[in-house]
Amino acid sequence: MGEKRNFRVWRGDDSSGQLQDFQVEVNEGEVVLDIIHRLQATQAPDLAVRWNCKAGKCGSCSMEINGKPRLGCMTRMSTFEPTETVTVTPLRTFPVIRDLVTDVSFNYQKARELPAFAPPAGVAPGEYRMQQVDVERSQEFRKCIECFLCQNVCHVIRDHEENKPAFAGPRFFIRAAELDMHPLDARTDRKDMAVEEQGIGYCNITKCCTEVCPEHIKITDNAIIPMKERAVDRRYDPIAWLGSKIFRRDQLDRPAGYATTAVASRPNAGTTSSPAEHAAAAGAQGDISMNWHREAAVGHAAPVGPDGKLPVTEFTGELAGAQSPFGDDVAFPMAVQDITYQHPTKPDEH
Repeated sequence: MGEKRNFRVWRGDDSSGQLQDFQVEVNEGEVVLDIIHRLQATQAPDLAVRWNCKAGKCGSCSMEINGKPRLGCMTRMSTFEPTETVTVTPLRTFPVIRDLVTDVSFNYQKARELPAFAPPAGVAPGEYRMQQVDVERSQEFRKCIECFLCQNVCHVIRDHEENKPAFAGPRFFIRAAELDMHPLDARTDRKDMAVEEQGIGYCNITKCCTEVCPEHIKITDNAIIPMKERAVDRRYDPIAWLGSKIFRRDQLDRPAGYATTAVASRPNAGTTSSPAEHAAAAGAQGDISMNWHREAAVGHAAPVGPDGKLPVTEFTGELAGAQSPFGDDVAFPMAVQDITYQHPTKPDEH
């Protein structure tokens, strides 16, 4: 038999409610969700709580424990003093349905508003080629389990209900950043959408979302700040502004004297092409509208095979791809101490 511990649990619905005190048995090694289940089984059979996997991977059992947004299944009772009263309340940012269950449909609405990955024209699934550094850069963001703790703790919507229509929140900023950083995404308006439709300008990078993330995603450092910088460069950099007045959009971000090696635009690649052919290839690349261009110097483009596909090596030119934050000559997997940006490792792994 375990010891009796004091719990205070919020009971009510969208119209009214209050905190109710309980004494519940606690055994060694248990988590808060275990205690909620025991409370349902012994004293409050009508207590509503949302949960699924009990392994920290589904994000269902989000709640506030002693005022901090946490997963009930990942919060061990051993972290609290034996005499401490553990207070469990629903997520404050979202409307209460009943007891510990909240209406998080706001997040799914914001997800529907974000355009999905747009594949490049002329390249079929299975033919995509990405450098490993590009894969690792966005892999961190795909760890999100959509527990919405970051959404709950973000004060822009937590304290200001009126901001919700114009603010997507940190969970969807990392999704926008992931797609904008994807070298094969064909949309070029991700940065503009982040500012105009997602409201990324409201975020003042207090890092509260990063602090509560159970997957230890560096939401602020690796997604929101880079996305803000990209948006600012696009809108306010004087050189970019001048270029937008002089060139067409499909001519921007493309250095003069370089031609594309896109699959769809180089039917006779592997031979020396005329300037006119290179200009036509650049126009085809503009139609594809990839936001990170795979380009090679004129006369050094990689050969395309008879089937119209690039070889796995992809490029022989000096500009093999977007500049890597890790440098050019790096072996993978990299040691953590060699990585030049904040790596998504748990604090106790350093």
